Amino acid sequence: MHPNPVFRSEDRALARDIVEEVGFGMIFAATSDGPRVVHTPLRMAGDEALRFHVSRGNALAKWLDGATALAVVNGPDGYVSPRWYSDQGTVPTWDYVAIEMEGRVRKMDGDGLLALLEALSARHEARIEGPPWTMDKLPEAKKRALLAGIIGFEMEIQAWRPTFKLSQNKPPDERERLAAGLDGQGARAIAALIRGLTP
Repeated sequence: MHPNPVFRSEDRALARDIVEEVGFGMIFAATSDGPRVVHTPLRMAGDEALRFHVSRGNALAKWLDGATALAVVNGPDGYVSPRWYSDQGTVPTWDYVAIEMEGRVRKMDGDGLLALLEALSARHEARIEGPPWTMDKLPEAKKRALLAGIIGFEMEIQAWRPTFKLSQNKPPDERERLAAGLDGQGARAIAALIRGLTP
């Protein structure tokens, strides 16, 4: 989380929407083997829980049940050049969106894992044109083998720490120049978020 409070947001619904829209993130935890991370699809479960799965062979898998972990979802980002400021006697920076969630993790049972996988595939298949792929297309033996190779987890979110660093500390005309510069570099999503700020 960025230390400057101007880049923080208490808009929990927006943070949840970003987690759902991105649908992928990192889970970090301290272990006896040192710090570990897993990259995984994510799915909100209600307002205060996050579900995910990891390979049984992942270095973090054996440590997660009962642990406190940190989940991070990255949104749009972009490099901000000093040449876009009216006063170029400054330094480059980076505008970005990142959602951090901290909480206690518990292992899910087999039914919970299957429900998570079905919800994840339904969510993302809906984004693709044509008839969706569904879990029932898997032969039963293959489904059992695949499920045996992964573990489902649920994190009870105890703290949200979102950062929306969108040049809020700059005046509107400066933000428009930054957005135009980012647009020109192909960073359209972060440019749109900067433009969407209310003065």
